[in-house]
Amino acid sequence: MSLWLCLRFAQLPLQCLSHTEDQPVIVLAGQRVVCANDCAATLGIQADMTSATVRALAGTDPVQLLERDETAEQRRLQQLCCWAYSITPTLHTWRKDCLQLEIGGCLNLFQGLGALLAEVRSGIGKRGYCAQYGLAPTAKAAWLLSFADDDTAAAIQHPLEERLAPLPLRLLDDFSPTIDSLRRAGLHSLGDILALPPAALARRCGKAFTHFLQQMLGQLEDLQIHYQPPTTFSDEYWFGYEVKANAELLPAAQLLLQSLCRFLRNTQLQTSEITWQLVGIDHRVHEVAVRSTSSHSDWRNWHQLTRIRFEQLQLTNSVEGLTLTSRQLHAGELDSIDLFSPASQREPLAALLDRLGSRLGLQAIEKIGYRDEHLPELALHISNDSAGEAHGNEPDCAQRPFWLMPQPQLLRQQRQQLYWKRALKLLYGPERIEDNWWQEAISRDYYIATDDLGQHYWIFRDRLAQQWYIHGVFA
Repeated sequence: MSLWLCLRFAQLPLQCLSHTEDQPVIVLAGQRVVCANDCAATLGIQADMTSATVRALAGTDPVQLLERDETAEQRRLQQLCCWAYSITPTLHTWRKDCLQLEIGGCLNLFQGLGALLAEVRSGIGKRGYCAQYGLAPTAKAAWLLSFADDDTAAAIQHPLEERLAPLPLRLLDDFSPTIDSLRRAGLHSLGDILALPPAALARRCGKAFTHFLQQMLGQLEDLQIHYQPPTTFSDEYWFGYEVKANAELLPAAQLLLQSLCRFLRNTQLQTSEITWQLVGIDHRVHEVAVRSTSSHSDWRNWHQLTRIRFEQLQLTNSVEGLTLTSRQLHAGELDSIDLFSPASQREPLAALLDRLGSRLGLQAIEKIGYRDEHLPELALHISNDSAGEAHGNEPDCAQRPFWLMPQPQLLRQQRQQLYWKRALKLLYGPERIEDNWWQEAISRDYYIATDDLGQHYWIFRDRLAQQWYIHGVFA
């Protein structure tokens, strides 16, 4: 059964703008009030009033008049969509201040409606938002019921038309001329028009209004474009006060990192680099990049690296906002897990390298790796892997020692017996390597040899010089 949850953020225009809460704050659009905070409401200031009326009601009291920023509102809604995608994959924005979530198919996942609503309330509260809830079998009915005062979870037991009946027609402001005509005829609530014969209502109100009512009641399909996750991630947190200590940034950083990693898991992506932007009280932005040697979606690892980077910061100004961005997203890969060695017993090497790189700088970390070269002395190299690149196509060197001598050393040969401190016995080979024909031709046959103590060596016969050399020692 379809079940829609509408989250209406009536104060979104106010929450997108910087302001102080200890005095009246009003958001205007075209010299009319869009929304106001509680201090302004106590003065009698309401939505749709003119700015002149606001000044008259405020009198000599100081009032903050802010211009609406619809671009910021849509950016916040998209960030909320990223969060809501962890609740359900079927959702879309509605009007300028609502999210519509289809949750009927997610009830078993959350083990019931009560637990799902608790998860939603917790997620919204942690992000510093407040929302009005509406729950109904259709998206448009859920939006209308977000204006009702009923208990959302319990009210769905009642018939939909019975729940909609008390709502005023003025909520349907997209059909203002039609609503004005109905009100002149003495019809003021949804119950009044739902009691009319459908044919007569269609003749009086027109096709668009009738289709809206049919979609609201589930009699006509309501097609919407569902939200699709973006190819990059960006989220932000506004403190509402001045942050002067580095440690005060960490709780907000944890919340944003959990949101990022939830998004990565839902979209089956991983990242090896994130960027923090600290927005100062003077609106200056300070960027902090955090990198990892491997791509993953573990928020605890990112939080540990972020804490190290934040400890190195010298805050010269107060911070009022924190933004997290990740643009280098890659397809996720499954981690190989040791069945008999729990992860808690030993720190992964990648985590140690990440911590060292965050404290000392990535340029201080050098790695031993392989190049795509035939000659062993050219294939092995030491690099500064500051970009955290993954070497997924390394050659199979199971039959070669990792450590090689600076230069191959000549072996002593006596009566067909090879010696390197002790007599050597060939175990495996040959592996022929021929290269560098355009400069100085090289042709070698490599063998694995051992002595009477069980030590293994990597030796080769130079086919051109007819000499034997030792090139490496196995650990």
